Amino acid sequence: MNKVFPDANAALKGLLADGMTIMSGGFGLVGNPENLIPVIRESGVKDLTIISNNCGADGFGLYTLLANGQIRKMVSSYVGDNQLFEQLYLEGKLELELNPQGTLAERIRAGGAGIPAFYTRTGVGTFVQDGKPIESFEGVTYLRETWLKADLAIVKAWKADPAGNLMFRKTARNFNPVMATAARTTVVEVEELVAEGALDPESIHTPGIYVDRIIVGAQYEKRIEKRTVRQREAA
Repeated sequence: MNKVFPDANAALKGLLADGMTIMSGGFGLVGNPENLIPVIRESGVKDLTIISNNCGADGFGLYTLLANGQIRKMVSSYVGDNQLFEQLYLEGKLELELNPQGTLAERIRAGGAGIPAFYTRTGVGTFVQDGKPIESFEGVTYLRETWLKADLAIVKAWKADPAGNLMFRKTARNFNPVMATAARTTVVEVEELVAEGALDPESIHTPGIYVDRIIVGAQYEKRIEKRTVRQREAA
């Protein structure tokens, strides 16, 4: 089975449909599938449910799908300074399922591992608890969270071999490895495609069994979030 495709258009051909659920890797502006997202935008598919830590930033990443009116629901842990995200939610034009960040990661991992539900103390006593089953273990209250799965996962990795074995670089690892396991189809874009056998087996983060299609991405911006530090005198 040839998993290597010539470009993002070819890799996503036949996989996109209105109303589908897509997992998109990345944390903030790190590890985003920069080549695959524009193809989804250009396809015009709509009513999407997007599972991702956040929704990009002004003009970048998943923000472009949001601005194009293609996203119906976000399953996220962070709105951040994405004012469009905030505005659409407050106006009732975007559904939002807000998760504590660790819970979001575990729900995705559970989806990939075939675990329908798990219990956690995170969110007990807050709005996160609303509508969820509650149970006590050893006198402590826990709430039940369910798995997350998707029709498609779009993932950004550092290196891959033709079999789909993946390596991620530093913080770009974030949600990408667990998302690769939790979708019906996983499409990966990489910075470098190496020969089969070139990756140290001990350094492979995601086995190729989870990967369906691969492209070598081009011209990564690799934007990073920046903080503003006040000058000592102003402080």
